[in-house]
Amino acid sequence: MYRFLLTRQWVFVTLLALVLIPVMIELGFWQLHRHQARVAQNALIAKSLDAKPVPVEELTAPDQTLPRADYWRRVTATGRFDTGHEVVVRRRTNSDDRVGFHVLTPFVLQDGKVVLVNRGWVPTASDQKAFPKVPPPPSGELTVTGRLMASQTTDASGIKDLKGLPDRQVMLISSEQQAQLLNKKVLGGYIELTHPATDSPEQLPEPDHDSIGNHFAYAIQWWLFTAAVPVGWVFLVRREVRERRERSAAEEQAEPVPA
Repeated sequence: MYRFLLTRQWVFVTLLALVLIPVMIELGFWQLHRHQARVAQNALIAKSLDAKPVPVEELTAPDQTLPRADYWRRVTATGRFDTGHEVVVRRRTNSDDRVGFHVLTPFVLQDGKVVLVNRGWVPTASDQKAFPKVPPPPSGELTVTGRLMASQTTDASGIKDLKGLPDRQVMLISSEQQAQLLNKKVLGGYIELTHPATDSPEQLPEPDHDSIGNHFAYAIQWWLFTAAVPVGWVFLVRREVRERRERSAAEEQAEPVPA
């Protein structure tokens, strides 16, 4: 009765079930790992935002990749803004999802080194190739406070680093790129300004560290699908057996009775 399992159709169904089970188990673990990474990131953000501000040079230095443990740390820097080398970062949104620019201004420290400061968001001009209207920062020496962020890369952000852009416009906030343009020692990473002066670019929102997304629910969903595969296979086999038995019984009843 079960010899039908050796037919081409049923061999294919069985092999498909055997392939789907490990694939869906792995997809479940992938979603679980994404959930765990999100939880760990939320904890890191909360810890960093609660930490006491420290001088930026205690956490980063020129040509240094910012350690992940220092992402979002509150830092201070004392120096002056260099608006002559200010650039804007294209295709950035504000809290209302309006597309505009982030304003990236070099901040010259007291020892001559530079740290990049993201001063906030401004809307695009009517001509997107034109440099937008940017409120000037305070002049003279001052101390700024903000969140320390890692330099952006295409791999990490998914943003293409387009070439041939209008003057003073960039796609990524990269301390390495700006160090080459400025020909100065630029600290790794950059500062997101959190205490802007009056009449400044729109302040950047605090990073989300409350939501965890649906990754855990998706993991459970994949594992339920995994359990459903063998159950479904058994159901199909039993149905096929029942139908074959019914057809066999019907054929026996239809056979003519010998005279």
